[in-house]
Amino acid sequence: MFKMTHPILGTRDIKRAIEFYTRRLGFQLAFGDKADPPNYVGFRRDAVELHMQFQFEHEMGTIRLRFLVEDPDALFNEYRERGVECSANGIRDTPWGTREFALYDMDRNALTFYRDLRSTEKEGQHAA
Repeated sequence: MFKMTHPILGTRDIKRAIEFYTRRLGFQLAFGDKADPPNYVGFRRDAVELHMQFQFEHEMGTIRLRFLVEDPDALFNEYRERGVECSANGIRDTPWGTREFALYDMDRNALTFYRDLRSTEKEGQHAA
């Protein structure tokens, strides 16, 4: 029945958000309404689509998204080269069996990028 989901992130400054998601995170602006500045936009990167909408301060809430990616190490390096501030721990293997890193966008939306550890990586983790 369900086909996909399109999370809607809130932003207090949509122009700043467009700049961050396209220039720093490598998403493409897929669409936007006709307002100037737009109130509602969509971003795409590979098979992932995010929607974003302007919100007033009192409407903002904490959003946390997890992105399953093929190579979090390559993405981490790409973002570092673009000057994106990522988690203080850098990229790491977690006790719950993932390799991941995280960052906050300009509106404090939390974005985590991960892949599952392979069985050989998990075995090495338990041996340490």
